[in-house]
Amino acid sequence: MKFPLLRLPVKARPALTLICIAALATAVPARSQEGDGEPAAAKPPSPPGRWETSHSIEVGGETVEYDAVVTGIQLDNEDGAAAAQLWYAAYFRTNGASPRERPLVFSYNGGPGSASFWLHMGIMGPRRVVTPEVGPQGAPPYPLEDNAWTILDIADIVMVDPIGTGFSHTLGETPGSDYWGIDEDARSLAQFIRRFLSAHDRWNSPRYLLGESYGTTRSAVLASHLQRANIDLNGIVLVSTILQFNTIQFAPGDDLPYIVNLPSYTVAARYLDALPEKTPADLETLMAEVEEWALTEYATALLRGSTLDADTRARVVDRMHRYTGLSHDFIEKSDLRVTAPAFEAELLRDEGKIVGRLDARFTGPAGDTLGARPSHDPQSTAISSAYTSAFNSYLRSELGYDGDREYVPSGGVRDWNWGRVSAGRFSRGDGTPNVAPDLAAAMRRNPALEVLLINGLYDLATPYFAAVWTMDHMGLPPELRANIQREDFAAGHMMYVEQSLLPQWKETLDAFILRTSGSGARDAD
Repeated sequence: MKFPLLRLPVKARPALTLICIAALATAVPARSQEGDGEPAAAKPPSPPGRWETSHSIEVGGETVEYDAVVTGIQLDNEDGAAAAQLWYAAYFRTNGASPRERPLVFSYNGGPGSASFWLHMGIMGPRRVVTPEVGPQGAPPYPLEDNAWTILDIADIVMVDPIGTGFSHTLGETPGSDYWGIDEDARSLAQFIRRFLSAHDRWNSPRYLLGESYGTTRSAVLASHLQRANIDLNGIVLVSTILQFNTIQFAPGDDLPYIVNLPSYTVAARYLDALPEKTPADLETLMAEVEEWALTEYATALLRGSTLDADTRARVVDRMHRYTGLSHDFIEKSDLRVTAPAFEAELLRDEGKIVGRLDARFTGPAGDTLGARPSHDPQSTAISSAYTSAFNSYLRSELGYDGDREYVPSGGVRDWNWGRVSAGRFSRGDGTPNVAPDLAAAMRRNPALEVLLINGLYDLATPYFAAVWTMDHMGLPPELRANIQREDFAAGHMMYVEQSLLPQWKETLDAFILRTSGSGARDAD
């Protein structure tokens, strides 16, 4: 579904937070990739291995021939000494337009601390793992199939694993903390991209960033870091966006997250047939109705705090019951403020079930029927084994990797630095991280930069309305706001899990890249 961006007149207030989104939900144990197995002395580190294979796939009725490369790029510290190896898997079409003209998409997941295998095996790569649209995958083996919806026909793809994930690791005595922070992470990715462009002679190719979850945070900051090196981007694709963290924090005294999360509760409860009254048959009509109420009567009621009169309070409780399916008593006891974990635990409590955080359409048995929050995320546990197993198998059996490093899906990154440092001074570190100003600054410096905002309507981890609210509060003039395109999917945090929506994904990305690249990406030599 396509929607115009909305103007939402609510003001945010910072509060300290941590986030652990989509890709960190996997429970696969992994050893740290920090400085293991490499010498710290004067002896130079061994160069990363390189595995290259050739393949072909049918996309859109044409044969796409491509080379797949698995390798790493050395990163240096400020003294010019080797400090880390950042690994990637890249796909280069070999029978299309000139490589120098083909768009180049750098893609990664989030966490922070997740490797890129989710996007890699879900939608970006030429092969994908087949999982059920709603429900558990079960035990192996997990089927793989050609991904007819990859964008490899129009763009080359680079799947990036930040330091501490995948095969990426520090060297010698370099601490992981040099890379584990908002700006530290973006700085390392900027160095990686500069070196990649040189290594592959792609300095004049149209350039894109595509990140999911915390990967959207990374993209906003990375765009600014790249601009400091005089590297502009054609486009940024934000998938399941989180730029302004207080929109999901539910900190005491901050009413904003309750307002921007409410429409997601309605969409979820409607899907689960948990709403007490008949609602508009059209989902878009219902969304518009709830969004308007959330920004007006509900927002005003919350802002009045303890001064809210009894009649208005009763009316708000009744409307919340209608829009969420939660009981009047629960809403009253929550003081009109229902957190996302509370909603997930409470909505189907009488059935002994919990609601998924990453995708509210997934439900599962409650580990604690009296718990204030879910014991686990039903969607994450349903697909994590399939994605992890299928990717490791694909890496070795089809991409030819036979090295001895363990691929770390998550868990190798610790003690993330959420503070910000700018121009040698500590700046935005005393409150909830907000990198929307970074994205806004990048758009002002490069008025040709366009942004594609992709939301999953059933995503309770990064709710769609919070992302829209953030976009509408970046202080951009109308001509730059016009550079933001919004695309909603009837799916969760990882909308590519649902095969029926893959054509929408392909159509949306193709149109965005072809429009903003100005290249003849589809033209044969």
